[in-house]
Amino acid sequence: MTLNELDAKIAQLERAIHIKIGQQEVLQRNLQDAESKVETLHEENELLSQVEVLLSLSSDYGREQAKLQIESLVSNCLSFIFETDISFVIELTENGKIAGADFYVVSSYDGYSIKTKPELSRGGGVVDIVSIALRIAMIEIFKPHIEGPLILDEPGKHVSEDFIFNLGEFLRKSSTMFKRQIIMVTHNKYLAQICDRSFYVEQKNAVSSVQELTQDV
Repeated sequence: MTLNELDAKIAQLERAIHIKIGQQEVLQRNLQDAESKVETLHEENELLSQVEVLLSLSSDYGREQAKLQIESLVSNCLSFIFETDISFVIELTENGKIAGADFYVVSSYDGYSIKTKPELSRGGGVVDIVSIALRIAMIEIFKPHIEGPLILDEPGKHVSEDFIFNLGEFLRKSSTMFKRQIIMVTHNKYLAQICDRSFYVEQKNAVSSVQELTQDV
């Protein structure tokens, strides 16, 4: 190999070395960028984890507050109508990520109490009242506020006549307290009489007639 050939070979090797050095620098910058992105992703992941915990705590707090509000309203409703020490209890459940709730009524007597499902307590009367009270509670605590009347189809259908007066008073007080009109269909004469306006609907020979009820009718 001549001296010139050797110089050319050395120059070629130097160019190859410079190319490799350049590639190494590019790889180092890419590595630094990747490490920086990984670090950013770790920080975002940690932040999201904290947000998830915060949202979970907020959700638990919100559910607990809603639970207490509903329990209070329904319990007051039951005690008012049945004139006894009876309370409504919600037990929150969670199956995986699916939240649920079980409803109970607790009747307290002298020194002991009985906890049952609403449908197993006092025939169908308690279920009727719990159903009405739950609707009112859910409508009133829902955000944003739900406007419009409360429509009831035969409220207290299974409630004993002994407690119909109390049910009527509860509906009247609820309408006043929550400033919400109540429209209901009923076969109960007392519930029909306590309304501000009542209409009697009768069907004869497939023809319906409507007559407004007054104290004289």
